[in-house]
Amino acid sequence: MKSISINDQEIAPGENKTVILNSYELHTKSSIKIPVHVIRSKKPGPTILFSAGLHGEETNGIEIIRKLVGREEVQNLKCGTIIAIPVINIVSFLYSTRDLPDGKDLNRCFPGTKNGSLGSRIAYDLMKHIIPLIDFGIDFHTGGAKINNFPQIRCVFDFPENLAIAKKFSAPLIIDSKYRDGTLRKEAAKKNKPILVFEGGESMRFDYLSINEGLSGCLRLMKAYKMLDLDIPNNTVVKIKNDTWIRAGESGLFHMNASNGTYIRKNDLLGVICNPFGEVEHKILSHVDGYIVGINNQPVVNEGDALIHLGMED
Repeated sequence: MKSISINDQEIAPGENKTVILNSYELHTKSSIKIPVHVIRSKKPGPTILFSAGLHGEETNGIEIIRKLVGREEVQNLKCGTIIAIPVINIVSFLYSTRDLPDGKDLNRCFPGTKNGSLGSRIAYDLMKHIIPLIDFGIDFHTGGAKINNFPQIRCVFDFPENLAIAKKFSAPLIIDSKYRDGTLRKEAAKKNKPILVFEGGESMRFDYLSINEGLSGCLRLMKAYKMLDLDIPNNTVVKIKNDTWIRAGESGLFHMNASNGTYIRKNDLLGVICNPFGEVEHKILSHVDGYIVGINNQPVVNEGDALIHLGMED
């Protein structure tokens, strides 16, 4: 095994080291730095990226990686290398926002440019210094504001390697998710570096089911590649091929009756919308058989709002 280099910082086999991806200057003349944890065994094996915080308000993934890198088994890998970036979007994390100060979504800035905007520079550095080193990775996300996603791993079913990694991770739900332009996942795929997305919980709120499932998935994945010894069983997973949203038929107060992650049948009662000035109720029925993969936790809704995300089995 040889040393690897991240922005001219060497990490030798058997070395655990925190390096800096790069430093970026803000308008206040202060600089922000993106720390990268690198944990290496002396024995060869896969190099896995675990990344979080592309959106500054998505805290569950940050906690998953914090817990992961602190574990003794991970600090003493039997083979291979872990590259862990708990917070990619440091500046948005400081302000608890999704987007960068210029309003751009960092996960639409890839592959980036060396002399572009802040988001474009961060994307460029990830593509230049991190992606060439890895075999594959898991990028952690949550649902958006008030959207609670049941723990799920997203990949492209048309690529068997992606699906094989997803099964090793063994989240409760595996969802077929096509690539989107400008994302880390799509640009890494162009380099033949599979990146799968884990989604769990909602922004700015710890969801311990999602945190525990995300951490367990990382450990299962590493166990599958003999990077550590750990007794951790796989989940019984459900493969979701298609999805649909149930939207509010009228405005009012939204009450959810069913639980996230559960299997429901067509015409099952999922919730009701009540008129805040009276007793009028609008029943929300499922129009398909499937699983609840996400819920809008917003209590006050307007007609047409997306309320319940349903996924149908492969």
